[in-house]
Amino acid sequence: MLLLIPGPVMTHPDVRAAADRDIAPWDQAVREEIGDLLTRLRIMAGGVVDVHVAMPLPGSGHFIIEAAVRTFVPPEKDQGQGAGGGILIPASGQYAQRMMRLARAAARRVVELPVALDQPLDPAAVDAALAADPTITHLGMIYSETSTGIIHDPRAVGAVVHRHGRRMILDAVSAFGALPIDVAAHPEIDAMVFTANKCLESLPGFSLCVSPIARLLERRGHADSWSFDLADLYQNGLENGPGAARFTPPIQPMAALHTALDRLDAEGGPTVRLRRYQDNMAALYDGMVALGLQPCLPRALQGPIIMNVLAPQSDAWDLKLFVEALKRRGVLISNFRNTEAPSMRIGAIGAIGRTDIEQAVTAIGQTLDELGFRS
Repeated sequence: MLLLIPGPVMTHPDVRAAADRDIAPWDQAVREEIGDLLTRLRIMAGGVVDVHVAMPLPGSGHFIIEAAVRTFVPPEKDQGQGAGGGILIPASGQYAQRMMRLARAAARRVVELPVALDQPLDPAAVDAALAADPTITHLGMIYSETSTGIIHDPRAVGAVVHRHGRRMILDAVSAFGALPIDVAAHPEIDAMVFTANKCLESLPGFSLCVSPIARLLERRGHADSWSFDLADLYQNGLENGPGAARFTPPIQPMAALHTALDRLDAEGGPTVRLRRYQDNMAALYDGMVALGLQPCLPRALQGPIIMNVLAPQSDAWDLKLFVEALKRRGVLISNFRNTEAPSMRIGAIGAIGRTDIEQAVTAIGQTLDELGFRS
C-alpha cells in the first residue's frame, strides 16, 4: 500500500527491520545508543553542545506540545503573583486549534490571533498582538500547518518575538528533517518539537524536543505534571545519563530512528530531502490540475509536505467512499478533512519519489472515473 498521508509515512524496509528485535531499554549499551541518537538530533537542529539538549517523550506530537506548554508557559493561577502568563497562538488551522485546546486544558491562558488560513503568518500581526498585551509570555506557532498545507516562516516571526523579549514554542512536527531550522539562531525558542514519523521517515511511538538547558533549569516543577515535565526529563538525564528513560520508552521505534537518520545522511541531509519532497509536490500539483481538480492553495504558497485538494462539486461526493475505492488501487490518503469546504489531503513525504506520485495520480483519476466524479 502506498501511503500518501502526513504521517506515519512510508518507511524504508531497513528502517522497519531495525525495530524487529527485542531490546532492553535499561541496558547500559542501549542507553548509550539513545544518548548518541539524541546528540545527532540536537546537532541536526542546530543546537549547541552544553547549551541545548534533545529529549524524547513517549507519545505523539500532541504529547510533546502539551509538555512544552506545561513546562514553559506559566499557568493562570500564577499570574496574580506577578509571574505573567499567556500564550499567543495564531489560528492558522486545525493544528493551531489543537495547541490551543492543549493549553487551555493545562489551565494556561490562550490569546487567539485570527489569521488567514490561505496566507503565511504576517510578522506584523504578531508584532501588534505582542505590543497590545505585555502579559503574554509565549508565542505558539505551527511551522508546517498540515490542515491546509501552508508553511509559516519561523525566522521572520521569531525575530519579532525576540525583539519583544518573549519566548516561542515552535511546532515543527511535520517540518523537522526537511524544512530548515537552526535553534542556535533562535534565542527566543523554548522548545522546538517534532516527531520521528514524518520528514525523518521513521516509525511512530515517540516525540522529541530541542530546548535551551538554561530554561529547563529554570522551569523544573512548573508543569503541574510529572509525565509532561520536560525539566524533570532533563534532570533525569543529568542524574542517570542522557539516554536514560524515566519510564519504559518506545525502544523499538528509537532503534528504527537511528537507521532512518543513517538514511537521511546518505541522502545528503535535510536540504536534499526537501528537494525530493518539492519534486514530489510539483508532480502531485500538476497531476491534480490535470485531473481537473483544484488545489486549495495557489502554487506559489503550496508547501512541500501535504496538499489539500477541493473535492469534485457533486452532491454524491463521499470522502470515505472515495478513500476505500482508492485503497483498492493500492493508494491510501487521509479519510478526514481539515477544511470547511469538502476536500481531500494528499501527502508528498516519506520514502517515496516522483514515480510513486505519478502512480497515485493515475489511481486517483481511475477512482474518480469509477465513482462517476469525472466526465
